[in-house]
Amino acid sequence: RFWNDEAIQIILSMAAAAGFGRVLVGQNGILSTPAISAIIRRRKLFGGLILTASHNPGGPDNDFGIKYNCANGGPAPESITSAIFEHTKTISSYKIAELPTVDLSKLGESTFDMNGGSKFTVEIIDSVSDYLVALQEVFDFDAIRKLLAREDFNILFDAMSGVTGPYAMRILVEELGASKDSVSREIPLPDFGGGHPDPNLTYAPELVKAVLEDPNSKYDFGAASDGDGDRNMILGRNFFVTPSDSLAIIAENAKDAIPYFAKGLRAIARSMPTSAAVDHVGRALGCAMYEVPTGWKFFGNIMDHFEAEGGHAVICGEESFGTGSDHVREKDGLWAVIAWLAVLAFKNKDSKVGELVSVADIVTDFWKRHGRNFYCRYDYENVDAAAAKSLMKHLEESQADLSDGGFLQTVAKKHGYSFKDANVFNYDDPFDKSHSANQGLRFLFSDGSRVVFRLSGTGSVGATIRVYLEQYQGDKTKLGGSGQDGLAGLVKCALEFCKMEEFTGRKEPTVIT
Repeated sequence: RFWNDEAIQIILSMAAAAGFGRVLVGQNGILSTPAISAIIRRRKLFGGLILTASHNPGGPDNDFGIKYNCANGGPAPESITSAIFEHTKTISSYKIAELPTVDLSKLGESTFDMNGGSKFTVEIIDSVSDYLVALQEVFDFDAIRKLLAREDFNILFDAMSGVTGPYAMRILVEELGASKDSVSREIPLPDFGGGHPDPNLTYAPELVKAVLEDPNSKYDFGAASDGDGDRNMILGRNFFVTPSDSLAIIAENAKDAIPYFAKGLRAIARSMPTSAAVDHVGRALGCAMYEVPTGWKFFGNIMDHFEAEGGHAVICGEESFGTGSDHVREKDGLWAVIAWLAVLAFKNKDSKVGELVSVADIVTDFWKRHGRNFYCRYDYENVDAAAAKSLMKHLEESQADLSDGGFLQTVAKKHGYSFKDANVFNYDDPFDKSHSANQGLRFLFSDGSRVVFRLSGTGSVGATIRVYLEQYQGDKTKLGGSGQDGLAGLVKCALEFCKMEEFTGRKEPTVIT
């Protein structure tokens, strides 16, 4: 992020003044979000500060943020963030020490004498090493090396000028044997080269063109990660894998393809807007299933619970291109990419050259056995905040009337649907007993389809309205086509009853995923 170097020096000076004895910093100020989680957990640290604004644009006039992760390696829960916020209301002063500028490029320790005789140490650590060890404990690197050595298998990874470039070069290229030119935009830039570091079909156009759209693509597998390394997008040759399907397929193959899960999964968790594709897997495996609000912090208690009971047992995912497991307490973009390589290696362990089991083969086979959850998300970005709130108010008020002659049912019948239920999603954490209210508006149809609306606010300008659409298809003759094809009727219905154009003036979404 732009201003990282300056912010790190200020944080070090404030940490010294606050009485901390040691602070670890990634070389050149670079650490991915999942790598920080791994370091906190492996080294048993008090916690960590992440300088990030997630997948939002960077630069002097764009977003900058600070996130606190706790001793378990995960994002601070609401009980802690709320307490921090309350404390900010009473702060009248702060302490800061006068330290010389620390060279962030040089590995090793720098120790400073503080007032009162105490010492303060800054340790610059290799950015990749701890994280690499964590992944080596999860995956069979030898099996993946064999896959990448095949003459009929080529990959392309887009680091999007974000933090994962050095990780991809070290792990995919140096450790797993991929060619150097299989990683693009590998140098982290504070403004992401002017791009938007969000791994989706809109903001990764070079990758999409090379792997998805080129009818003669030479790539069998494509992937991208975002600015801070915790999100991922998976592509096959001329084939897009939705994040919801990706989660389901990793979970289904985890026991066979990933040694870390050799004893099987005990729990699968997804965010509420994520499609129910992974629910088919959970039922087949007989493991616990959890539906939580959007936000990775809600998965932490689930992971901690099963870890306390012994073993590695949990895979989690969000439709917003976030996937991960309990090896860390963050979603993990590169983990998801390597998990897919592990699944491909397993599926191709006996295949001959020229008979590659492809990404498309794996996904379509899943659909044939479980049916397909057609799914997409419409994002309306930078909407006038007042207009966005008015739209959400209209939707919430409309949920009170599901009568045959009411507004909702009238619109639904026009498009061949019927409402079964409509409600506000609230979440009661089964482990820490916390309550999270107003986590999205759900509209459920009698055929199992659903539409979810949420306001999202990680950006600094306006509001983002997210519309999630899902329709299940069990007819094996109707499993093909794009998500847009399978959802065309539901999209028209949803946009009419939410009155999107009337409230916002928007005729088209900013992003469709």
